Amino acid sequence: MTQKIALITGASRGLGAALAEALAPTHHIVAVARTTGALEELDDRIKALGGSATLAPMDITQTAAMATLCRGIHDRWGQLDLWLHSAIHAAPLTPAPSIGEKDWSKSIAVNATATSILIPYVAPLLGQAGRAVFFDDPRAGEKFFGTYGASKAAQMAMARSWQSETVKTGPVVKILEPQPMPTALRARFFPGEDRAALADVHAEAARLLPAILS
Repeated sequence: MTQKIALITGASRGLGAALAEALAPTHHIVAVARTTGALEELDDRIKALGGSATLAPMDITQTAAMATLCRGIHDRWGQLDLWLHSAIHAAPLTPAPSIGEKDWSKSIAVNATATSILIPYVAPLLGQAGRAVFFDDPRAGEKFFGTYGASKAAQMAMARSWQSETVKTGPVVKILEPQPMPTALRARFFPGEDRAALADVHAEAARLLPAILS
């Protein structure tokens, strides 16, 4: 296959799904998410756009599954051109003294630990010429965002360290900050918000695409 390969973790909905559709004309999409039905619906939309996808219904917190995924990518294509990491867990908003152990553990597992596992697995596939893209949502320090803010900040700290380390050697590591969108994640945080005032997820994917590919 001469077509470029894009791995999208967190591809079943929201910005991840919109970016998969935006990239479909130029990339074969390796779509990773836990929800099989949503991945199949994404596959239908990608095919309607004339693209192709490999569906990987997996949990990114499972180390063995991620190792199998990356080994499969290596065996089939030999490399990756692009990795977009949009997978995220949004724990309920709560005061810091009321943070539950279960919510904290899951947030750290998905938002931080999984990223620390994926970076060393994906980096060899990207080589010097590939690129990795992370999406910031700077909530650290905001009231009631203790669990989400801390775990997302940990993810971004790893991404920024990797970005600094690879300036001369590659791969290119980019950190982008999307505009507020009417996603399921945001609805959990702001259920009464006027969603009409938010950026359309497909329009935001189109806006971010030049920065992702440049």
